[in-house]
Amino acid sequence: MSIEDIADFAQWSLDTIRNEGATFSWLEELRFEWTPATSLALEQILDGKTIVLITDAKRRWFQEYILSNINSAKLERPPIPIINIDSLYRHYNDVSGGDMIDIIEDMVNLSLKGKYFFWYIGSGDDKRADIAKRKDNSYFWIFDEDYANSFNLKSYDKHLDIKLLQVYRLFELSLNGAMFGEVDVSN
Repeated sequence: MSIEDIADFAQWSLDTIRNEGATFSWLEELRFEWTPATSLALEQILDGKTIVLITDAKRRWFQEYILSNINSAKLERPPIPIINIDSLYRHYNDVSGGDMIDIIEDMVNLSLKGKYFFWYIGSGDDKRADIAKRKDNSYFWIFDEDYANSFNLKSYDKHLDIKLLQVYRLFELSLNGAMFGEVDVSN
């Protein structure tokens, strides 16, 4: 495949959203938020970094969905390294204060030898987001808050759960496209 055949990620995302059908049309408006945040995350995955997944309590179901599906045996791509923060530190919900977050971050850094990034999904004001907000390379699907490297959604959206599943579908397609050289995600 030549370099001319590799699509620009913004255009590729738009084409993919349109190919998924009318139920994905709401994503067209948000693709300019989607593109820079997701391309950074995909670059890190392609560089071999581990995803440390964190969700707020209301999205615990979605965390389990991602962990169950991202490396499904049905996929025709190599698995990617992903863990959730609770598997690294079971008492993460009890962490409060900057010093304890520093200790947890040091443990994650030592365990993963600095080759990781946080992927946070949930409310921006949830304390579980704090550790991810300290790292410039974190990836966010964040609600009701503008934040660097984030894709923003509204917590009061009555279709939020459906939209999360649709965004995850777009993420999966983007990951596959990046891994198989269909799209250039480099910034």
